[in-house]
Amino acid sequence: MEMAKPALSQNALAVLERRYLQKNEKGEVIETPKGMFKRVAKNIAAVDKQYDSKADLKALEKEFYNLMVNLEFLPNSPTLMNAGRDLQQLSACFVLSIDDSMESIFETNKNAALIHKSGGGTGFSFSRLRPKSDTVKTTGGVASGPVSFMKIFNASTEAIKQGGTRRGANMGILRVDHPDIKEFIHCKDDKKELNNFNISVAVTDEFMNCMQNNEPYALINPKNKRKVNELDAKELFDEIVEMAWRTGDPGIIFLDEINRHNPTPNAGEIESTNPCGEQPLLPYESCNLGSINLSNMVKDKDLDWEKLERVVKSSAHFLDNVIDANQYPLKIIAENTKANRKIGLGVMGWADVLLQLGIPYNSDEALELAEKVMKFITDKGREMSIELGKQRGSFPNFKGSVLEKNYKTMRNATVTTIAPTGTISMISDVSSGIEPLFAISYIKRVMDGTELVYGNKHFETEAKKKGIFNEKLMKEISKTGSIMKNSQIPESMKRVYVTAHDIEPEWHVKMQAAFQKYTDNAVSKTVNFPEDATVQEVKDVYMMAYETKCKGITIFRDKCREEQVINIGTNQTKDSVPQPAPVQIMHKVMPRARPTSLRGTTMKQRTGCGNLYITINEDESGVFEVFARLGKTGGCASSQTEAISRLISLSLRSGIDYNSILEQLKGIRCSSPIVGIGSVVLSCPDAIAKALEKYIKAKSEEKEVKFEEPAKLEEFSEPSPGSMGGLCPECGSKLIYEEGCSKCLSCDYTKCG
Repeated sequence: MEMAKPALSQNALAVLERRYLQKNEKGEVIETPKGMFKRVAKNIAAVDKQYDSKADLKALEKEFYNLMVNLEFLPNSPTLMNAGRDLQQLSACFVLSIDDSMESIFETNKNAALIHKSGGGTGFSFSRLRPKSDTVKTTGGVASGPVSFMKIFNASTEAIKQGGTRRGANMGILRVDHPDIKEFIHCKDDKKELNNFNISVAVTDEFMNCMQNNEPYALINPKNKRKVNELDAKELFDEIVEMAWRTGDPGIIFLDEINRHNPTPNAGEIESTNPCGEQPLLPYESCNLGSINLSNMVKDKDLDWEKLERVVKSSAHFLDNVIDANQYPLKIIAENTKANRKIGLGVMGWADVLLQLGIPYNSDEALELAEKVMKFITDKGREMSIELGKQRGSFPNFKGSVLEKNYKTMRNATVTTIAPTGTISMISDVSSGIEPLFAISYIKRVMDGTELVYGNKHFETEAKKKGIFNEKLMKEISKTGSIMKNSQIPESMKRVYVTAHDIEPEWHVKMQAAFQKYTDNAVSKTVNFPEDATVQEVKDVYMMAYETKCKGITIFRDKCREEQVINIGTNQTKDSVPQPAPVQIMHKVMPRARPTSLRGTTMKQRTGCGNLYITINEDESGVFEVFARLGKTGGCASSQTEAISRLISLSLRSGIDYNSILEQLKGIRCSSPIVGIGSVVLSCPDAIAKALEKYIKAKSEEKEVKFEEPAKLEEFSEPSPGSMGGLCPECGSKLIYEEGCSKCLSCDYTKCG
């Protein structure tokens, strides 16, 4: 069977080689992109034999292969990674149930670990757990509450590198009427806490009515369903909004709106979503997602509706087969998933479509097209589901479902979902999901420190036609990512080439609502705010999302999650990327002068970059300065350790408490950590911090300073990104936040996989 070769960008090839293609025991890539697509197509097509012994599997394999190799459709990452391999776990998102018992809590934690290991993400509602300080009858003690158990789940996730290719991601949800709701709202105030969780408040219609009427609402103990207190609904809503303004968390899911569209209320009530919020699921249910590349559906300044119909129906067939090809991590998940057979067909490249058609993202024309496109995809997806239902039978819970009222048969309880498309959109070289462009041009920093300027391909094509394209222009645009203040760009282009921060927040919500109108499940979308946005503006967006029948809302105010240590003067403008907010200097501090001679100690510490020699000197007031040198190594690593040492010394001489310095340096990770018995060195900054900490402790106890010599670590989990925002832990470039997840434009890193 002759098969076409994939036309992939260099970025796409890098993503595939790092995370998707098979490797041997030495970590060497032994699979080509063509081989990957063929492996997946063959594995998923083979399912047809279960339903039709005469099925032409070769023809179907070619159909599925062409879908992927032509970048018309791609399934979610676990399917690309695992189909046709030993693991064979193909689902991206799961929801697990937590009941109010120690057995249930830790059984769920164990199950989540198995899912993370297999490459999936998990969502939980902690709403059934009794509140903090409530009585525990069996012991006579008191309960520690939902937030304390979330921290246990978070620690478990931290310890697991998800499937070797995807990092652990969780959604934590608590009902707004739970007595611990205030603690939950503030549970991520400390940016070091719960860094493997997105959190959302499950808001009810009753609460929203109380809030709008300025009335109190009841807090209910889930253990006995009794009212234990009441809060002012408006004040609590304001508190939710303010915390979202400050940190980006919590988001909100509109629980009653979600359950109004629950296709199988006979099978249970939906209480949680997957980590990015686009997939509401019943407890112990999973969903298989995939996205159509809309950018490849444009023809002659219009959408090729005939091609789109073919791709939708073939993709729906593909995703239904995934349900049967899947090897589920738990038996109960297999049973519940097959009982409803939910699939989630979505889109990517929406911003590219609008650029190709010359339609501004923030326009009524774009909203009208969004509704038209999504209605078409859902309608054609259902047509295929009906056809599959006739051939294979409806999903088992069809009888008694909402769908039974309108259809005689239906293979899948849901057909469409707008999911994040972090890495599959990078493979397809298109914009993520339904998000606008984050930047027209940006700088990619490669490992040797070289800066490469990348620009949007549609903008570059049009700029060349207008005779205004040059490298200097693109580099200038990369400072802000936007063209709005550039005098060289004509107004006609500025109208169309808008970025996330050029668009007023209400247009983000309008676009989400337009797609939600014809989407079975939910929509992953981030409303981007500028740094100077007000709390009231965030509140207005939350209200607008509720009124336009969105199923949830996530906002992100620029720089609200950046950890800022120190800022040194820069020639970048205030709006440039990645320029942090300026630090206010309240008073001038003069560091202590260095005497002619000092006493101190030099120690050798092994690191992944070589032997690090750390010198710590004291004066009569205590530790005065630190010097660190990497053996005979030169280049970037040595210059960085010298810079770190100088800044530590300056801080110490200026009277900054050493604990504050240690807090900033400890735990920084690089790509070459080493470990020995009782000792882990994550990076050179981490080694310096630990040396300083041991030195001070030994001096206080009047003991000799001793340092371990850890051995080289063969395997070590990749670093957790911690709080979202800031810099990429893999390449050091600026992280952005969209689709409910932190991601890097410069490499394949995403927090949520």
